[in-house]
Amino acid sequence: MPEVSSNNVDGLENKAEGNLPAIPGKCYFSIGEVSELCDVKPHVLRYWEQEFPQLKPLKRRGNRRYYQRQDVIMVRQIRNLLYEHGFTIGGARQRLSGENVKNDVNHSQQMVQQMRHELEDLLRVLRT
Repeated sequence: MPEVSSNNVDGLENKAEGNLPAIPGKCYFSIGEVSELCDVKPHVLRYWEQEFPQLKPLKRRGNRRYYQRQDVIMVRQIRNLLYEHGFTIGGARQRLSGENVKNDVNHSQQMVQQMRHELEDLLRVLRT
């Protein structure tokens, strides 16, 4: 997967994203899977659920969390703001909630970028 770098604060294209694995094409992810995909410990994910209203995984039997693709992308955006750009929790929350319209566009662009990476990986596998 090619490394992409940019100064985009919204987490679309950043140095950390290049080091994270591609998001598999499935509907639901366990907290352990999201932890590995985003390089964030499970207890941090549970804490972020309390701090960021945008992060709402489905809860099923026994309070088990099931994250959807958009949740994984949101975790990566939060991670980028906190770890790469040095935002505080409050600053990251304000950044994400204050740009709802822009966030929709950014979310779509990030989905397209993620799909492109996955298709490139698939093409590489098919060529071998």
